[in-house]
Amino acid sequence: MDEYSRFVDWDKMDASIQNQDPKELTCTEFKELKQLARQGYWAKNHCLRAKVYQKLINDISCRTVTPDANVYRDIVVKIVGKRSSNTLPLPEFVDNSLVPTYCLNAEGIGAVRKIISCIANQFPDISFCPALPSVVALLLHYSRDEAECFEKVCRILACNDPSKRLIDQTFLAFESSCMTFGDLVNKYCQAAHKLMVAVSEDVLEVYSDWQRWLFGELPMVYVARVFDVFLVEGYKVLYRVALAVLKFFHRVRAGQPMESNNVQQDIRAFVRNIAKSVSPERLLEKAFAIRLFSRKEIQLLQMANEKALQQKGITVKQKRQNVHLAVHAENFKSEIVSVKEMRDIWSWIPERFALCQPLLLFTTLEHGCSLNRFYSHSEGHEPTLLLIKTTTKEVCGAYLSTDWSQRRRGGSKLSFFGTGECFVFRLQPEVERYEWVIIKHPELAMTGSEARSNSSQHSNIQASAVFPSDPSDRLSPFLAARHFNLPSKTASMFIAGSNDCIIIGGGDGQALYIDADLNHGTTSHCNTFNN
Repeated sequence: MDEYSRFVDWDKMDASIQNQDPKELTCTEFKELKQLARQGYWAKNHCLRAKVYQKLINDISCRTVTPDANVYRDIVVKIVGKRSSNTLPLPEFVDNSLVPTYCLNAEGIGAVRKIISCIANQFPDISFCPALPSVVALLLHYSRDEAECFEKVCRILACNDPSKRLIDQTFLAFESSCMTFGDLVNKYCQAAHKLMVAVSEDVLEVYSDWQRWLFGELPMVYVARVFDVFLVEGYKVLYRVALAVLKFFHRVRAGQPMESNNVQQDIRAFVRNIAKSVSPERLLEKAFAIRLFSRKEIQLLQMANEKALQQKGITVKQKRQNVHLAVHAENFKSEIVSVKEMRDIWSWIPERFALCQPLLLFTTLEHGCSLNRFYSHSEGHEPTLLLIKTTTKEVCGAYLSTDWSQRRRGGSKLSFFGTGECFVFRLQPEVERYEWVIIKHPELAMTGSEARSNSSQHSNIQASAVFPSDPSDRLSPFLAARHFNLPSKTASMFIAGSNDCIIIGGGDGQALYIDADLNHGTTSHCNTFNN
């Protein structure tokens, strides 16, 4: 056994990671460290992993005054006193999180609560940090004593590098990360997202569990491999792995009945028993095969979600349903879709706008069938949701991220506009969503391809919008055209409007065409909502 074995129950630990080569790590370059972390270079040697953790954490840029091992030795007796460590209450900011034992022995299990109590004493600014118990328990496996583990965790919490985000420490940061994860699921795990929408009343409540999957439910050998890469690459790794978990859950459970009436519990059970379905290596391989947006773009989205929460006054923990369920049966009315269908559509739009109530802007039943009247009611609002019902009972529509007034930027010439968050969809005869083709297939942007439009049968039209108070915050922070290396002629070819017609084009060759007479042909109802 090595010097880092004090808190480890080796009967629980995988024997293959005890003391195997390699023995040393000599590289210091980020690219090489990143490659070795992904390959699991130090995953097969307990002592080496402990030394690597020590080095990576010591290299974190921290606040000038960061509690160290000596501080722990000074305060632990005063804080714990004569109480049994196993009965120490956890601080409120861990939000009744699981305290995983992983492969800790009895001394280690008790030490976790002592360390958390001392951290709470030294970090009074932490208000919400459900991942903390898991991080403490994990690092204790690779620490020589409690004080060393305390210092490692404190350095992670005290990180002041603006380019490196590690652990959420406020409810605002945590909740916005859940919204950001929901945005990423909507973009990269559409099949899984469709399943979540079908089996859960509040899909965002399911996604609020994403950190618990990693820091609470994942078995020790998996979470350690994730942490290896996390210390090198940062927060984005967590999104990758959580997306991979959801993809594997959908693959394994697709077509099977849920094991319980609660999909949250089913996912948690799947993650706890993930070894039955996928190895740690395969999980990471899947995670890094996902072509995510850049770290900067994800940070912009996170900031936009935080701002949306602040504008709604949501900065401290409250009942989840009050945060997310914006479409209420008592105050939503539409001739085209039901409340359940509207909630399904709401699950597709960016999370920062899903917080808002839908506001009816235009309906053909009340405002008539004039296209100019449609523009006058819809302009000045963004984003908007367009719903159309045909005389043959087909229901389709579009989510439009940009103010309709931008249609005039080309003068009298038909001008396209929009961002990559736009999409078209249909609900009847079957549910399907079609993404912006340039985002789904970015290689098409370089061909100068033109948006295709297929004539579509229209009938009843509604428009609605969900909008923040500051117009400058309305556009997508990372899906706007300026964030893509796209030629200007194809960068925003999604929506076009003139006095004669509206063209809304989506990916996969799907498009909506609306004639100047909204009651022309087979159009029966049209609604527009503002988010």
